[in-house]
Amino acid sequence: MSLIPRIFGDRRSSSMFDPFSIDVFDPFKELGFPVSNSGETSAFANTRVDWKETPEAHVFKADLPGLKKEEVKVEIEDDRVLQISGERNVEKEDKNDRWHRVERSSGKFMRRFRLPENAKMDQVKASMENGVLTVTVPKEEAKKPDVKSIKISG
Repeated sequence: MSLIPRIFGDRRSSSMFDPFSIDVFDPFKELGFPVSNSGETSAFANTRVDWKETPEAHVFKADLPGLKKEEVKVEIEDDRVLQISGERNVEKEDKNDRWHRVERSSGKFMRRFRLPENAKMDQVKASMENGVLTVTVPKEEAKKPDVKSIKISG
């Protein structure tokens, strides 16, 4: 593992230079340090989202394994901010159980993205299949400039 964050050449690298991302930069995340003092890992740090732009829409895909669609919220704020949030609950402990390892994350997570001006905020759609949330934000068609021919006299 490199101590230098992967910034160049990796499409899944840190979003610290992405002008549309509203994530909080965590310098310790790349180093693998735990983000909390409790025994549970923060699900916030582990929620990965891909954002691609097609000619028709902005498409967000989030890996949310083990969550049901009822446990996830997709919201749009007035200032063109897409927010994906939810909570992964800790598994109930039974006094007869003996845990050897706990690696799956639990807790609340939230990711926020500022959408560009061409996003159609009133037509956002979300679906969830096999633990992958897909949010599709249609784009407005690029307005073609009005061209007016001017007759040349003389």
